[in-house]
Amino acid sequence: MKKLNIPKAFDRINECWSPHIAAVVNGQEVRLAKLKGSFDWHHHDGVDEAFYVIKGAFTMRFRDHDVAMEEGDFIVVPAGVEHLPHADEECWVMLFEKAGTLNTGEKVTERTKTDLPVL
Repeated sequence: MKKLNIPKAFDRINECWSPHIAAVVNGQEVRLAKLKGSFDWHHHDGVDEAFYVIKGAFTMRFRDHDVAMEEGDFIVVPAGVEHLPHADEECWVMLFEKAGTLNTGEKVTERTKTDLPVL
């Protein structure tokens, strides 16, 4: 058992779109990531993905609408739903998803992160 100061943990994340594992709870990873710019369109088969905004703001884009996310906002992207996070300025998010889920969903690209660092 260890405690983790979430805002200070972001000081250890040097690259945007590079999730770090803050904790593992019942087979779910709690991940921290910095967002800036646009990610890739992707989806996660069989895996819901939850986002909680710690600092800043971003837009969760879906094929048929956008959702503006601000500090304190929480959203669950259901399994299989295609989405693209976009942040005009650096945004800090906490993510909740099944352990081992690829950040790029069902596609492996140059942005795919494996062996995520543990904070």
